Parts: sequence; structure tokens; C-alpha cells
Amino acid sequence: MTQFGDISIGLLGIGGAHVDRIGHAEGHFHPGASNPGRLTASVGGGAFNALRTATLRGARPAAMLSARGGDHDGSLVADTIEQAGIADLSAVFLDRRTASYTAILDPSGEQVAGLADMDIYETALPRQLRRRTVRDAIASAANVLVDANLPEMALQTICDIATGPVFAVAISPAKAVRLLPVADRIAVLFMNRREMNALAADSGERGLAGLAARGFVRAVVTGGTRPVLVLDGENWLAVDQPPAQAVADVTGAGDALAGATIARLAASPDVPLAEAVRDGIAAAQLTIRKAGPVADRLVGPAFDSIRSGTTIRPLAEKEDQET
Repeated sequence: MTQFGDISIGLLGIGGAHVDRIGHAEGHFHPGASNPGRLTASVGGGAFNALRTATLRGARPAAMLSARGGDHDGSLVADTIEQAGIADLSAVFLDRRTASYTAILDPSGEQVAGLADMDIYETALPRQLRRRTVRDAIASAANVLVDANLPEMALQTICDIATGPVFAVAISPAKAVRLLPVADRIAVLFMNRREMNALAADSGERGLAGLAARGFVRAVVTGGTRPVLVLDGENWLAVDQPPAQAVADVTGAGDALAGATIARLAASPDVPLAEAVRDGIAAAQLTIRKAGPVADRLVGPAFDSIRSGTTIRPLAEKEDQET
């Protein structure tokens, strides 16, 4: 544990904490035209979503380091961090705009457009890594969670400072490649199949073989209802999941899987990665039963039932690993 003032930190999240606005189109979606639908807003961000899920699975004390503006969105983010019982180490820039993400989903839930306004993460957030108190917090935190909203140099700095495991969320195909220079320092990387393809590109291999060729030792790859792929050193595995029930909103499912898996690994560092992923699948399926990126509760019979419905098996040599 570390002390940031009088705060002990077991899991430190560094990266995105912002407002997600999701537009749900009704009926057939017409590109380039006005479409009827509804817009919902919630506080999200890869690192923050995963961190909140991890705390629901017992990963405490937790802290969040991000950057936000002095606007209404920034106040929403601050309130949500406080309500989650997470220590807020973030910097506030009164003259800047809080980051936001806007997505348009078709009636099937597939994304048809997205807009990420994340400039504050590119410029203001890395500056916080120069603060002595922040560097001390990173250095002695039991576990660190980052996302690829951070630029390459910031990711490198965090990995150089951290002494505990550094977990990472890939965020998007375009941003995932920022993690390549620190591939050998990432304890576990969480991504979807599109992000895996981006990371494996130019490696001469595909799928998990491409990730291994790029230097990643442990990785988890999601794909909606498809098996979750697991790279755990020399072991290549698939975790089959039971059918999801009562799906309300798929936003944050991948982050939930990451957060619950990290919580299990933080509590039991020697547990096999695929075994920890079973916790992640249960968390993800409970998360998508409600609107918003984080579940209300991640313990009890519902969680246990989903987890027991998962199956770990060796990955078939010719099994499709791509999008």
C-alpha cells in the first residue's frame, strides 16, 4: 500500500474518467440523415469503469488519477468518483473542457459512429506525472491500472515508476498501439478483437500469436458473445460463456470484465488468468443488464450462477480469433 496524504492505495487507476453520451437510434438507421432516437449520458472512461467494477469485487482502497475541466461535466465526474468511494487524485483545469465520448448505436446495439473529445488526456494529464506526490503514489501502489487514453510517453513513465503489476485497457484500435513500447511491462492487457488485430498487425502472425510476437505475455480478448480468448504465457485458452440474459446496455461490458478480472488477480496473484476471467465474464453479463457502464452489485447468486456457467478449454488451433 502507499500513502497519498492519509490515503492508502491498493489499486490506482490512471486514465479516462469522463462523460459518455450514447445515442440509441430507433428503427432503421439512415446515414447522413436525421434519425429518431434517445440520448443517454453517464460517467465512464476505460480506466474509471474498470476501477469501479474492481471495487465492487473488493479491490479497495482504490484511487483515481485523471484530468478534467472546471465545467458541468467535470462536476459530474467528481461526484461519481466520490459516490463510488474512490479517492480522487485528479487534476482540475478551470480553463479546459472535460473529455467526453459520444456514440451512435443502431437498433441492434452496434455502433455506427463515435466522437472522442479527449484532448485533455493528451496534454494535461501527463503533466501530473511530474508531481512528486503522484510519482510516489504510483511507485508504491499495490496495483496500477492504466488505459490507452494516455499518450506513449506517459504510459512509459508510469511503467518505469510502478513497482507493482500494471494492468492495461486498450480503449480503441487507434490507441491500443500506444501500448506496444511497454508490452513487456504490462501484467495483463484487456482488449477486444479489433484492438487485438491492430496490435498484431505487421507482426507476421494473427490473433494471440500476433500479440505474443509483439511482446505481450498475458492478454484477454473479448468479442461480444463469442468465447473470451486468453493468452497466459505458453497457454492459449478460450473461456466459453453462457448466453447473456436481459441485455439492456452493452456499454462498459469489456471494462467490467477487465475490472473484475483485475480484482481477482489483485486478491490472488497466483490464480491462473483464465480462472480470473470467469469472474470477469460474470461481471460483464451483470453489467449489461442495466443502463450505464457499471453494475449496481457484483456478488450473490446471480454472479455465482453466471460464473459457474463458464467453461475453460484449450484454444483450437484453427479457431477464429479475428473480427
